Amino acid sequence: MNRIDRLAAIVTHLQSRRLVRAEDIARRFDISLRTVYRDVRALIESGIPISGEAGMGYSILAGYNLPPVMFTKDEAMALLVAEKMTQKGTDHHNSEQLRSAMYKIRSVLRMPEKDALENIDDNIAIRSAHSPVNEQQPDNVLHKILSSIASQRVIHIQYSTLHKQEYSERDIEPVGVYLSHDHWYSIAFCQLRQAYRTFRLDRVLVIHNTDKSFQLKHPTLKTYLEQLQRKERLIKVVIRVDKSILRFIREDKYKQGLVHEQEVDDGVEMTFMVSGIFAIAHWIMYFAPYVTVLEPSELISHLVEMAEKMIHRQKIPKPS
Repeated sequence: MNRIDRLAAIVTHLQSRRLVRAEDIARRFDISLRTVYRDVRALIESGIPISGEAGMGYSILAGYNLPPVMFTKDEAMALLVAEKMTQKGTDHHNSEQLRSAMYKIRSVLRMPEKDALENIDDNIAIRSAHSPVNEQQPDNVLHKILSSIASQRVIHIQYSTLHKQEYSERDIEPVGVYLSHDHWYSIAFCQLRQAYRTFRLDRVLVIHNTDKSFQLKHPTLKTYLEQLQRKERLIKVVIRVDKSILRFIREDKYKQGLVHEQEVDDGVEMTFMVSGIFAIAHWIMYFAPYVTVLEPSELISHLVEMAEKMIHRQKIPKPS
C-alpha cells in the first residue's frame, strides 16, 4: 500500500471508532509507531480535524466525513462472501440486516465492481453442517442477545437441555457470544443460578426483552475467560484432530472444556481449558490414532505413560 492510500485508509479507520490507539493503527497497517505519528501529523496539517492525547488515542471531529468510500474489487468480493456466510451462519434478522447493508454498499460501487459481483454471485455457495433448527425456536435469538449486551437489559428465555429434554425459564445477563462448529453460544450471568453459564442458542425456545437493567457490571467475554483461567488455575490443552472423526466427537468436545477451534491444513486445532489433565487424557485415548497433542508437555508425557502401560499388560501369544 502506498502512502496516499494508507493516509486515506487511516482516516476511514478513525471514522469507524470513537477512539483509535496509535498501536492499533500500526498493527493494522504493519507500520512503526513513528510512521503512525508522522502520518497523523500530515493529515492534521492537510486540514483533517484529528485530535489526540498521549496514551489515549486519536479521534476525529464528530460529523466530519470524507466523500463516499470507494471499495476495491477484492473488498467487494470479500463482502459478498461474508454475506453468503451470514445467510447460513446466523439468524434471520442478522441475515436480513446484512443483505440490506449490501444493497447500500453495492449502490456506491463503481460499475466494474458491480459487474464483477453480478458475475460471481451465483458461483459462491456456503454449505453448512448445521443440525435441523427446532421449529419452535425464534429466528432472532442472536440479535436479541447482542441487543441485550448493547443496552445492558436483562432478557428472559425458555431453554431446553440436550440430553434430558427438560425446559427451564431463565432471566439472563449476556456477557458475549461465540460461534463454534456451526453453533452459536452465549456466556451469560444466570439470575436463577446466580452464576455464569453457557447457553447454546439453538436450544433457546422463547426469548423476549425485559425492562430490567443488569444487576452486575460484567467483564467482556475475553476478560471473563482470562479471569476464569486465573481463578480456577485452568490448564490450556491444544490438540490437532483429523477431520475424519469430527462427527464422532461433536458433542463430547464441549464437555471436555472446548473454548476455541480452527481449521488447519491437516485437520482441526482445538483449544480446551481444563482443571486437570487426567480426564481429558482418557478422552483423547478413545481416538488416539487420529489426534496430535500440541500442549502441554505433561499431557503428552501422561499419554505416553498410559500407552506404555497398556502395551506392557498385553500378552501376545507365541506362535506354535
